[in-house]
Order: sequence, then structure tokens, then C-alpha cells
Amino acid sequence: MTDLPPAPAALAIDEAIDGLNASLGIVRTLYMDAEKGRAALECKAEMRMCHSGGVVQGGFVTGWIDAAMARAVMAATDFAVLPMSLEIKISFFRPAAPGLHIAEAWIERRGRSTAFVEGELRDAAGEVLAKGTSTIRLLPRPAS
Repeated sequence: MTDLPPAPAALAIDEAIDGLNASLGIVRTLYMDAEKGRAALECKAEMRMCHSGGVVQGGFVTGWIDAAMARAVMAATDFAVLPMSLEIKISFFRPAAPGLHIAEAWIERRGRSTAFVEGELRDAAGEVLAKGTSTIRLLPRPAS
């Protein structure tokens, strides 16, 4: 992916405050497309995130896909909502190894208070490692 627009300022502010992205190994937001309800992240898996044989622990994989799904919702709502996961399902197809990965997500269907979102994690070669679905409650973002 080249010539990607920068992440919106609202996202940069949230990332600076919570530090969650650094803990998860999220390197950067690659894009957020409000019109299509899509988003992608670049994630760096490190050995500290692995268990037996250098396999990334599934919670990190789940976190990356979940973070991409949340960004897809935030982009589509112009950051007016807080995406709250009601349910997440992840299917693991191949083990994730240390290195860079891309988590991409898109909104399948959106109502007034709920969105159904899908996502996947790919390795640097483009192989799908995991796919996920989530039911997300759309809560109004509180006034600052």
C-alpha cells in the first residue's frame, strides 16, 4: 500500500492518550475510508508476544483485527461514536509469526445503534492468517 492519506487528527489524539496501540504493537493506521467504512493497520509482532515455537498469541491477533474493525466504524461515523464490541469471533487459519502484518476491516451492515463488521489479518506476503466478525454497539461519543 502506497500513497496512503494520514490518519485523521482525532485518531492521533486518542492514540497519544491511551498508549494501547504501543502495547498491542500497532505501528500505524494505514488508512481510514469513511465513505466505504474500511480501515487498515500495520502491526508488528515481536517475540515477546509469542508462545511455543514463535507463534503470536491469539489475543494479539484478535486485538489487531478488533482495532481495525473499530477504526472502520469510527471512520464511517466521523468519530461521532465509540464502538463497543458486543461480540467478536476470530477464526485462525495459519499461525502469525514475528514481523509486520496488516489488519484490515470493513462494515458489512450498519444500523442506528449496531454495526456488523468483518476483518482479517494478513502477513507480509499477503496470506490470510485470521478472519473475524464483530457485532458493535454504536455509542455516542461524550462531549469533551
